[in-house]
Amino acid sequence: MGISYKPLFKLLIDKGMNKTDLMRAIGLSPPTLAKLSKNQPVDGKVLERICGYFHCQPGDVIEYVEDGQP
Repeated sequence: MGISYKPLFKLLIDKGMNKTDLMRAIGLSPPTLAKLSKNQPVDGKVLERICGYFHCQPGDVIEYVEDGQP
């Protein structure tokens, strides 16, 4: 599978936010939000903005998942 943004979406739930709230808060484009939702690669600057907004580390919003794992 590779990179998963599942920790990001859990963080959003914990903060009482949805994906649209995140998009507006840090200025994400709809195509970039779609990439995150599909666990597709995004630019490092996007992760930088997410981490800056939440005051967290990249490992708090992404995880590596080996093939064959859910």
